[in-house]
Amino acid sequence: MSGEPPSAKPWIPARLTLPALTKAAKGCEGCELYARATQTVFGEGSAAARVMLVGEQPGDKEDLDGHPFVGPAGRVLFQALEDAGVDRQSVYVTNAVKHFRFEERGKRRIHKKPAAVHITACLPWLEAEIQVLRPDFVVCLGATAAQSLAGSTVRVLRDRGKLLPNPWATALIVTVHPSSLLRMPDRSQYQEQYDLFVRDLKLINQRAA
Repeated sequence: MSGEPPSAKPWIPARLTLPALTKAAKGCEGCELYARATQTVFGEGSAAARVMLVGEQPGDKEDLDGHPFVGPAGRVLFQALEDAGVDRQSVYVTNAVKHFRFEERGKRRIHKKPAAVHITACLPWLEAEIQVLRPDFVVCLGATAAQSLAGSTVRVLRDRGKLLPNPWATALIVTVHPSSLLRMPDRSQYQEQYDLFVRDLKLINQRAA
């Protein structure tokens, strides 16, 4: 209806399963991002996964390939999960926003942070994924995911690693997005921040113990 805020809600199927959600999301036009993105990049993982990792949005490679966390940040994430002792099969990965927002610089497409309207418009998809999975543990990777699921008052660097009250899962934490590690200016800073990232992810197994 004209005048209503953008929302993915009309595209959410009546029967909630991961295959049904994935199929329905392909046609989502809940906000204007769909028009420029190559495709919807939906979450992936087993319906039995006990851990949900929520990032910001697909990057350039994810947008082209159609799968989440297949670029450089994904490699960092999955290595960190391994180093934290988290079973890859226990994890479902998704993003707060399902379409790639970017600006063009020559032939390159440069990541552009989603606006609040995009985060809100895409929240019904995230809520549906949570409803299907019923995860024990939700990890918000970065500020956009934290804003989507933990509220606007949460600050990643201040609140990282804390168990935060939430309606979504038994336990929820926020930590940095792995892409932030790739922006470290030198190897020693990268290693320091990577170790902190692994420390945060270790809470998954500590909580499950």
